[in-house]
Amino acid sequence: MIVVTGATGSIGRALVERLRGHDVLAAVRRPADELAAPYALADFERPESIGELLSPGDRLFLNSSLWPGFADAHRAVIDLAARAGVAQIVALSVRDAAPGSRLGWGMHGVVDAHLRESGVPWAVLQPSGFMQNLPGEFGTGTMYGSYGTGLVNYIDTRDIADVAATLLTGPVGQGGDYVLSGPESLSHDRIAERITEVTGRDVRYVDLTVPEMTAHLERQGLPGPRAAELAVLMAETGDGRWAPATDTVMELTGRPPRSLADFLTDHKDAFA
Repeated sequence: MIVVTGATGSIGRALVERLRGHDVLAAVRRPADELAAPYALADFERPESIGELLSPGDRLFLNSSLWPGFADAHRAVIDLAARAGVAQIVALSVRDAAPGSRLGWGMHGVVDAHLRESGVPWAVLQPSGFMQNLPGEFGTGTMYGSYGTGLVNYIDTRDIADVAATLLTGPVGQGGDYVLSGPESLSHDRIAERITEVTGRDVRYVDLTVPEMTAHLERQGLPGPRAAELAVLMAETGDGRWAPATDTVMELTGRPPRSLADFLTDHKDAFA
């Protein structure tokens, strides 16, 4: 059986759909009758509720949104999965995750390190930014950030789901990190232009200095220290480290990743 956590998110929903025809169980916090698979109620805040779903030989997709208890909960689920004798864990992480890094990058880094030492066959997916976040970023017509003019890569979450499905249904191999990207990297100014061109909605990107972005995030209600870290993280992401594209999606799925144009064509209504 393949147990999918985070099954109601953009990646989880797409993954469950890709796994039609396989023995799949979605672990969800609340009833989700619309999913394309049976589900069971389980919650990372109660790791044992996920552990109870696991049996020897199962495969587990490890994924949830970030929250203060994220690292401890995920490590607990990994330990429970190891005790249950699962055959494989495929975990969703983020590009450049490492223990001690800022915000979610550090949380993911702690979990990834624990998984690699768990003794369970593993795969860590390390995607760049999600295209599915762009409608929210440009929701008011203007996206603010401190990325600068550098190139940044975004990937369609459907491609992440396709990679996860390939790994969860194929032969279990040695552990590996998989850096996932879209086919091209663009500045946020150019992304705004592409959105305008395809959707017909006039949007723009406004670049701010780190102090200006920190103040902007604070006005939105983000606590000062976290706002400052997020603003710095944006600047670091825009310094070119997320510009290189990888061939991983093509190598694992046999087809190229979806382009921003593909995503915008499929999600025009999200920008309305």
